[in-house]
Amino acid sequence: MSIVAGIDVGSRSTKAILVDQSGRIVGSSETETGAFLAEAAERAFDQALSNAGMERDDVAYVASTGWGRYQVAFRHIQITDITCHARGAIHLFPGTRTVLDIGAQNTRAIRVEANGRVKSFRMNNRCAAGAGRFLERVARAMELDLESIGPVALRSQAKTPISSVCAVLAESEVINLVSHEARVEDILAGVHDSLTDRIVSLVRQMGTVEPEITLTGGVSRNVGMVHSLEARLDVRLNISPEAEYAGALGAALLGHLRMAKRAVGAGFVPALGQPQGWPLQQAG
Repeated sequence: MSIVAGIDVGSRSTKAILVDQSGRIVGSSETETGAFLAEAAERAFDQALSNAGMERDDVAYVASTGWGRYQVAFRHIQITDITCHARGAIHLFPGTRTVLDIGAQNTRAIRVEANGRVKSFRMNNRCAAGAGRFLERVARAMELDLESIGPVALRSQAKTPISSVCAVLAESEVINLVSHEARVEDILAGVHDSLTDRIVSLVRQMGTVEPEITLTGGVSRNVGMVHSLEARLDVRLNISPEAEYAGALGAALLGHLRMAKRAVGAGFVPALGQPQGWPLQQAG
């Protein structure tokens, strides 16, 4: 049984996933990235192996992706986030034609073909107001757990609009609203709608929205965000329990393809400790 690992090193969390040659997930793990990206990759990989009851020698190939993909020293190949999330989304929902990847640092709208190939994409600018980090800042300002703000927002009966387009100014606006005794659930509903406005604008830059739409990334766990997006897009989003692992999953699936091509072309399958200078180190 040929096992490939996908390692997705994000700015907030690092995910590792183990996939067999049939595309079945046999192990996974998530850990906080922290300041040391290489160590986070090692932790996530070792925990995924432990969860699967495997050793490193059981893994034939490692593909890395994400913000810190170059820091995965034991990788065989690194692949761009957009390519991996597109492939992972298609694997989870074969009818996917649009992918919304909303992570801590970046938001990406991706249009894909039936085979998972990327047709076009758009990314938010570097401002945190267009990604999950915006929700983190608001949660911290309101002294709430990040996991709680989505359910609280759903209780709103009269949303309080957030007008600032900058994350720092929006945080100040939220604090000001709290000091004027605006209801917490109404503020949070406005916060979610504010982020939704930016995401929907990104999607529409690609033209007509093509269903099915699959949501990936950490924000997929936020029920308030899902509700706001579905209301604005007027569509039911595809959300898998593995949505947060879509990047790592796509990396592992593409790793299988590249390993197979390498084996056919050279007559061998590389070992996990293969030096990093060999061909196919970079992929898009």
